[in-house]
Amino acid sequence: MSATVGNTSPIIPRPVLWGAGAVVAASIVIAAIGAKPVTVPPTAVVAVRTLAFADAPDGAVLVTDAANNAKVARLAPGTNGFIRATLRTLAHAGSHELVPNVAHPFLLTAYADGRLVLDDAVSGRKLDLEAFGSLNSASFAALLTAAETP
Repeated sequence: MSATVGNTSPIIPRPVLWGAGAVVAASIVIAAIGAKPVTVPPTAVVAVRTLAFADAPDGAVLVTDAANNAKVARLAPGTNGFIRATLRTLAHAGSHELVPNVAHPFLLTAYADGRLVLDDAVSGRKLDLEAFGSLNSASFAALLTAAETP
């Protein structure tokens, strides 16, 4: 035998709902009035390098200094996963691809406060690389000082 139970939905009095709505609305207004945009104070630029990355036929990534087209590094296939993933993400966002002989320049900037920023002029995106951890940002930081080879 089954018993039928009436409406089991909780009934919340209207004044309580109005009060909750007023608290939410007041919170939004107070936050909007008191909110100030968060900006990173400018600090001195320590190093800047414009780098171009291109895929090699063997799966390596060729890194060149875009200012003088000198070879900076060759990232062997299967290595430097963070650099590869970052470039692929930016390339996808900018609707361009890394392909042989079509090097796309990125501006890599180190600041005195420790920030390392990768700027993609094509997509307009800037990535604060230190947000991904010191080991990941160090892989890009090494490209700032990598010796140029003929």
